[in-house]
Amino acid sequence: MTHSLAILRPDDWHLHLRDGAMLNAVLPETARHFARAIIMPNLIPPVVTAADAAAYRDRIMAALPEGAAFEPLMTLYLTEQTDPADLRAAVESGLVKAVKLYPAGATTNSHGGVRDFDRVRGVLETMADLGTPLCIHGEVTTPEVDIFDREAVFIDTVLDPLRRATPGLRVVMEHITTAQGVAYARAGTDLAATITTHHLVINRNHILVGGIKPHYYCLPVAKREEHRLALREAATSGEATFFLGTDSAPHTDALKEHACGCAGCFTATNTMSILAHVFEEDGALDRLEAFTSLNGPAFYRLPTNTDRITLVKGDAVTYPSKIDTGDGTVTVFDPGFPLHWTVK
Repeated sequence: MTHSLAILRPDDWHLHLRDGAMLNAVLPETARHFARAIIMPNLIPPVVTAADAAAYRDRIMAALPEGAAFEPLMTLYLTEQTDPADLRAAVESGLVKAVKLYPAGATTNSHGGVRDFDRVRGVLETMADLGTPLCIHGEVTTPEVDIFDREAVFIDTVLDPLRRATPGLRVVMEHITTAQGVAYARAGTDLAATITTHHLVINRNHILVGGIKPHYYCLPVAKREEHRLALREAATSGEATFFLGTDSAPHTDALKEHACGCAGCFTATNTMSILAHVFEEDGALDRLEAFTSLNGPAFYRLPTNTDRITLVKGDAVTYPSKIDTGDGTVTVFDPGFPLHWTVK
């Protein structure tokens, strides 16, 4: 028997598109199903000014397939040199929808991130005044903290003090991976959390058992099974605090399958099929629309999309295992189980 589910067209509240040949290759994979996406600014060099964001947006729009309807929601990369006046102008013009905080060294192309939070106090206060969300990669990077504990330690030592010092600052805890992240997001005001597709599916065993699986390696790294289950409970709860941010992050196979492999899972191609599987498995298909299409716009104070997509369940769906780019192939995330839902 074939089943179908119509939902408002989804948005992706955390997406890496890269640039150049990679951008041209991966953008259609997102634009096929998603109406909008928060675009990550960690290019080389990063998107740090309004002019940078405008130029990057132009490149994204030029790369869209003919007839595609997709809106990139631009962000600025927060540095200790970010100009509050430039930020205000970018936000008030409608160009920039959020600012991204990378603790220095936390993930790909984050070396220019923040080390001294006192030096960005003026920017954060401007953001609180404007109501502009701060999107946070929530991990400490000090070497003495175990990589599996970095998120929990960040909440206690960085995020909570930062929020207390900046009343009214609206924060998105991006790609949370722990039960502690779920609990903190639930307890806060002016606070939301994105959850990725892959963190609903994999735990750290998927990366390490039976040999290292580089295409499951991401940052924040997947944690124990108890944390994956906490994420699934949060995502499928329907609560307005939680919404989809895929963190779909393409790297060529040569860079993933490397002695020092890059972090990131490329999920843009099959995310909606995987999510429908997960939500059905957890008896929550009626709450899929909230997670993918309603909660994110509500937090970002944007209208919901008006058009719809229809998910249909039938025979197993075959997706390409790789996407060809001018820079090399990119492997599509393999959830490890057959997918029977597809976007009609």
